[in-house]
Amino acid sequence: MSTTITPTFDAAALRAAIEGRDPAALAELYTDDCVVEIADRANTPSRPKRVEGKAALRAVFDDLYSRDMTHRVGTVAVSADAVGYTVHCRYSGGTRVLCCGVAELRDGRIARETGVQAWDA
Repeated sequence: MSTTITPTFDAAALRAAIEGRDPAALAELYTDDCVVEIADRANTPSRPKRVEGKAALRAVFDDLYSRDMTHRVGTVAVSADAVGYTVHCRYSGGTRVLCCGVAELRDGRIARETGVQAWDA
């Protein structure tokens, strides 16, 4: 009888990377060929920002974590092939942003993700 081992997603590593503002650690949770689409106040659902590949995504994370803000991970739900999570962000001036992401997993890493951000007015 053979046993199949399915890699699991490391939710604790996701929380540590986001809350610790660690772009390198966060990028390691994604596949090399990942695709991330983000809808927010500047990128509508019909034209989301599309980021392809781990290197391009790492540049997004570098920019994000260079800003004067905090990040707190809320709910994280993981299954064998998907993860969903929320992030509560606060800029030093008080502006808040709520981010929700849902992603498909491949070999325990994020392969395709959709994120939605809601900003204070």
